[in-house]
Amino acid sequence: MKYAVTIVSLLTTLLLSTTAFAQETSKEVSAEKQKLYELFEQKMSGVKLIGQFTILGKEQNQLPKEEYTIRSVKKAPLGEQWLFEANIKYGDKDVTVPLPIDVEWAGKTPVITLTDFTIPGMGTFSSRVVIYKNKYAGTWTHGKVGGHLFGTIEKLDSSAAEEKN
Repeated sequence: MKYAVTIVSLLTTLLLSTTAFAQETSKEVSAEKQKLYELFEQKMSGVKLIGQFTILGKEQNQLPKEEYTIRSVKKAPLGEQWLFEANIKYGDKDVTVPLPIDVEWAGKTPVITLTDFTIPGMGTFSSRVVIYKNKYAGTWTHGKVGGHLFGTIEKLDSSAAEEKN
């Protein structure tokens, strides 16, 4: 439970965002950007993220492990917002919820963004998570605590994905 807050921070990073970006309709998206959207949706749907995280100022000998499931990701009609349907496990809670997330693009690389987002009862979270070639890496902050996170993105087999439904 010591690191549950950090795990929630990572989950929150991947599941929530409050930053508003310039609005563009799907009609205004270039063919190249539409292809990036389609690839991101495919890559991030039906996956499990498995990795580790650090806590700044703490001994880094044995890094805590983290794992969470993203059932689906769909592009919202306007701007750079996406709807992530993810399974959140925290304490005695285990729920699957759809959540809006802003994704910025560094060229062709998606960056999941969360800035000073307050979750009642949990705290305030910020982070940036880069997705690239079946890996993720980034930074996280929860209140006055922060660190780094990293891991792999693994596709769920079809039976595991169906069990989540």
